[in-house]
This record gives sequence, C-alpha cells and structure tokens, in this order.
Amino acid sequence: MIRLLEPTDAKDYWDLRLNALKANPEAFAISYKEALKREDPIEGVAKNLNNKGNFTYGAFVDGVLIGVITMLQESPSKLSHKALILGMYVRTESRGSGVGRSLLQEVIKKAKNIKEIERLNLTVVTSNKRAKKLYSDLGFKTYGVEEEALKFNGQYFNEAHMTLKIS
Repeated sequence: MIRLLEPTDAKDYWDLRLNALKANPEAFAISYKEALKREDPIEGVAKNLNNKGNFTYGAFVDGVLIGVITMLQESPSKLSHKALILGMYVRTESRGSGVGRSLLQEVIKKAKNIKEIERLNLTVVTSNKRAKKLYSDLGFKTYGVEEEALKFNGQYFNEAHMTLKIS
C-alpha cells in the first residue's frame, strides 16, 4: 500500500531514514552520524510532513514502512513551476519488487495534479545504475553531471541531475 505520510508516521520515517543512511551512505548528503546528532529529529520530521508543498509518500507491507519518496515544490514564485524529488529509498530486501517504481509513479501523478508544477528534478549518484534506469524508464532525462558531488570515507561520488517535463 502506498499513501501520503502524515505527522503520525514521523517515527517510522525517521527509523527508515536511519536505515537508508547506514545501508547507502554514498547516496545521501547527510551522514548517519550527523543524523544522530539532530535535536528532536522525529518532531522535525513531523513538522516537515505537515509543510505545504511537501509531499512524502510511503510504501507499506503488513504495516511496515519499506520505502519513501518526497516531492518538494519550489516556493519562490519564479521557481514554483518545478518540484524536487528527494530522499527516495527502498529497504534493501524490498528492492526489485516494483516498490520504487510505484512510489515514483505516485509522485509523478501528484505533480501532474498540481497546476503550477511543470517539471520534476532529482539527483542520483551515477554509480546507482538501478535507480538511474528506473528514472530513465519513467521519462527522466539527464541534463548534467556534477563531478565529486559527494565525498564519503575519502571517496568521491558523481551525481547526475535529471528532469522530467510533465506538462
């Protein structure tokens, strides 16, 4: 089941986020150690889940959150025709089951129902071939690569910038 997350889902989201930072540290700007230092992280997540223009969807199996994706509509008026896809993650054991595709399709559907949004943008570590293929399969095009975008344990990771025109 996929549904929009609510503030009451904050703890489940935070637990999954920590799992993501441990399992795939190269894919996220914040580190697991930095995340643990946040004050009141669950309260912060609950607040974010309630923000206008912030849409976080979760995939659940037997009541357990196994995947998430966030779409954040840009707020300055000159940028409000765009939205960012952030923090997409599916638990390792659930990958390959179509959960990621379903989450992304749900966000694309939501974006198409928001009159102002014309374009979805995201970044993905270039070594994440599976994610890049999923994004490409759903129509995202690469418009640039940032070299050495992330650095983790002395290793650099490039990020592809991808976009999807939805109107």
